[in-house]
Parts: sequence; structure tokens; C-alpha cells
Amino acid sequence: MSVGLDWLPATAFTYLVLFARVASILMLMPALGEQTIPARMRLSFALMFTLVLFPLLGEVVPPMPADLPGMLGLLFHELAIGLILGAIVRITVMAAQVAGSIVAFQTGLSGALTADPTQAGIQGAVFGSFLSFLGVALIFATDLHHVALAAIYDSYMVFGPSDPLMFEDAMQLAIRTVATAFTVGVQMSAPFIVFGLVFNLGAGILARLMPQLQVYFILMPANIMVGLLLLAILVAMMMGWYLTAFENHLAMWRG
Repeated sequence: MSVGLDWLPATAFTYLVLFARVASILMLMPALGEQTIPARMRLSFALMFTLVLFPLLGEVVPPMPADLPGMLGLLFHELAIGLILGAIVRITVMAAQVAGSIVAFQTGLSGALTADPTQAGIQGAVFGSFLSFLGVALIFATDLHHVALAAIYDSYMVFGPSDPLMFEDAMQLAIRTVATAFTVGVQMSAPFIVFGLVFNLGAGILARLMPQLQVYFILMPANIMVGLLLLAILVAMMMGWYLTAFENHLAMWRG
């Protein structure tokens, strides 16, 4: 009795095509693809998750082409879709950086910089780094990473492996995502914008009434203290906006 192995090349090719999209998305996915997670752990997780999706999506992948250019074309097609989707969802979570920069500016701590672990260690405002890291923690705490994994599966129903790449639509989606991230960041920090306007208006009037007094020098500690108090009171509301925007963006992948 002989066992045929003719199915191995087609199975390996299907697994590789699935892995190309899954790995490229997970490389850029917030929370699951952070640079602070060791690369071997992310790679191992992508391999295991692809193995889970293989029996579910094996029929969605087109048959293995007979020539090498066709294989490479399908592989790069899936890789491009993964990079586009992963990069766009990464833009969404930049709302925390926008909000943190506004909060830092309004409270007078814009010069306090620290390395942001969610942005590959790039220097940013300390409030932005705090909100970004808090956002990652809340994504895991609220099980939104499960929604992200489900969105990867559902992306095959919206962006099929045999469908042509829609670069123009992807560009429009990226522009809308940037606008949405900026809008959410401003919404998160709206109370601080109002506080900064009222505080600086009052300080300006006081400076005009008492020219000899160094108003801003005296009021700066109060500005910082009130800003930190507002952050402690409003951080739950701010992160609610953040998580809602992240979940709504993943919902687009699910049709």
C-alpha cells in the first residue's frame, strides 16, 4: 500500500498564502504587534493562528498556480492586503498620541518627553506615552484583541485573495482614518482645550490688572496640578472614546 504525497505542495502553498496576510497584519496590529513583544513570540503566534485559520479558509485561497510568477503574484497580493489593513488600523490608535500632545500642551508639560513603547521607542509627550500604553492594556482587558483576531478572519470575506487590489480605495480609507484619529484625539482632549482657554484668558486678564506680578510664573504650578486632576477624573471617558474608535474601525473589516 502506497501513500501519495501529491497534496503536500498545494497544502504548503495555501498555508503560506494565509500566513502572508495574517503575519503582516499581526506585525502592525495594535496590542498584538507591539515592538515590546519579542519577535519570536509574535512569529510563533502568527504561525499558530494561521494553523487555526487553515481549515476554515483553505477553500477561500485559489488553487496553486502552475508557474512561479503566478505563485509570487498571489503571495505578494496577500502581503499587500495585510500591510494595508495593518497600517490603517495602526493609524487609528494614534488618537492617543494626538490627545496626549494636546493635554501636555495645555498643562504646560509639553517639554516633558519620554520614549513611547507603542511607537518603537520614539520620543513623545509623557501624556501621549501614558495614554498609548494604557490603551494597549485596555485592549487586552476588554478582550478587544479577540475582536481583532475575528476581524482578520472576516477580512477574507471582504478582501478576497482573488479580488484585485484597490489602491485608490485604500488611499481614501487611509485619509479617512487619519481624519478620524485626529477627531477622536481632539474629542478625548476637549475638556483640556476648554480648561486651557479659560485658564490663559483669566491669567491674561490678571496680568493686565497687575502688570508688576509675574502671573504665569506664579500660576504654572496651579496649571499643572489642575491638569493632572482633570486627567485623573476624565481618563475613563477619554479611553472610552479611544476603545470605541478602535472597535468601530475593526468592524469595517467584518463587512
